[in-house]
Amino acid sequence: MKLLNQVAVITGGGSGIGRATASLLANEGAKIAIIDHTQASAEETVSKIINAGGIAFAITADVADAGQMEEAFQKIIHQYQKIDILFTNAGINGVWAPIEDIAPDEWDRTINVNLRGTFLTTKYGVPYLKKQGGSIVITSSINGTRSFRKIGATAYACTKAAQVTFAKMLALELARDRIRVNVICPGGVLTGINESTTKRHLDWIPGAAELMKDNIPLTGNIAGTSEEVAQLVLFLTSDASKFITGTEIWIDGGGSLS
Repeated sequence: MKLLNQVAVITGGGSGIGRATASLLANEGAKIAIIDHTQASAEETVSKIINAGGIAFAITADVADAGQMEEAFQKIIHQYQKIDILFTNAGINGVWAPIEDIAPDEWDRTINVNLRGTFLTTKYGVPYLKKQGGSIVITSSINGTRSFRKIGATAYACTKAAQVTFAKMLALELARDRIRVNVICPGGVLTGINESTTKRHLDWIPGAAELMKDNIPLTGNIAGTSEEVAQLVLFLTSDASKFITGTEIWIDGGGSLS
């Protein structure tokens, strides 16, 4: 087992990439703590892990709420006594619309969940990782980092670009503490994130419909799976990548190259 007796904290672990990663890391011997805004979904992930012989528990928290996140990490330490891995994965697409049609509170919600949530997860998790070293992996996206075709997804793309900078800054800051920080940038992946997407008034933008289509050369436009992304997270949290930090890795079947 590649992660035997390590403790992994996963935000957004109730579905999609978070759930697949939680299951895979548990299979590799990690003890899992799920932080999710929906208790039922988080408990489903926990049940799946436990039924497979793993160890996991769930905490309900809003990743954008400082008080809730601080309390969540206190509960994790009470349960497991340490933290080795942070998978900062929770995020939303938010509102995709022409810039003049995005309300300030809609912009703020996307920024708060995706970027503030990344900050708070790291802020409250790092003090525990510093005790023995560890690995942080952040879920960004091809959007805002190597692809800019998703017309109207301005707030989302800005948070994804900022997450890459955030990781690079922390990779240098935390290197002396033996904490590695890396970023994954998925492209088209079969998850439930589209349920958090509101698209408005994009039909009148010339060429928007064509630009919005996913182009995945490697698979002929067949989207990737959460399980495939989970394998990348496993690599970045295991000793197989112990000399890698401050790096973004795109996992998109070549979709962001065209």
